[in-house]
Amino acid sequence: MNRIDKTFAELKAQNKKALIGFLTAGDPDFETSFEILKTACTSGIDILELGIPFSDPTCDGPVIQVASERALKSGMSLTSTFKLAKKLRAEVETPIVIFSYYNPLFKYGLDRLAEKLDECGIDGVLIVDLPPEEAGPLRTAIADKDVHIIRLAAPTTTEKRLNMLVDGAGGFLYLITRTGVTGTGGLDHNVVAKHATAVKAISPLPICLGFGISSGEDTKRLAPFADGLVVGSALVKIIANATDKATLPGKIREKIIELRSGMDE
Repeated sequence: MNRIDKTFAELKAQNKKALIGFLTAGDPDFETSFEILKTACTSGIDILELGIPFSDPTCDGPVIQVASERALKSGMSLTSTFKLAKKLRAEVETPIVIFSYYNPLFKYGLDRLAEKLDECGIDGVLIVDLPPEEAGPLRTAIADKDVHIIRLAAPTTTEKRLNMLVDGAGGFLYLITRTGVTGTGGLDHNVVAKHATAVKAISPLPICLGFGISSGEDTKRLAPFADGLVVGSALVKIIANATDKATLPGKIREKIIELRSGMDE
């Protein structure tokens, strides 16, 4: 069984929701990133979204854009991201989802990509600019691998489009909480809850909310309406604001405990 599916099944049996954490691979550098990621996976993150640094992250807000810049300046690439994921997999069993834009993956080669995903123990791919109509070659390449294609749905996505998104997808449906790019704050909890409830009623996949979730109060209010919550910018911002890299794992742990505590109340 794919680790993502196993995680959701185990959490459901415990009447708990998944906390999904996004962090950029190699931010601020390879070794510090590894320690941060390992700490996140042992501090309450149920699924890790590992962002591949990209020069033109159009879906992401300024916090994650700058994180990509830091990682790229430190020498990170798609190849070194896979090295990081493989090293992390040797230490933890937490499901790993690669979060990427399509350009670097397509350039890498889809068959080569499929083999690398399998080799590194990666459980899912979330490609923000690859619509289902264009995903056929990727689906073919990973058909014999235990890797899910995870898709995003916007607040404006119609029911017809939702059905298209979940066709051939797996793991969970990433439901964006608002229009615009990633970033913290600015959520109308009541609107998000109403939308999540409507989508949950028709989706065969677990529903996970993301964009703008940044605090224990957010996770407390939104967890009842979804199967999981995704937090990214609030974690990445800790790295951006740090003056001492050695303190980063501890600071990330503190934030994850806050988020997890809110969900579990």
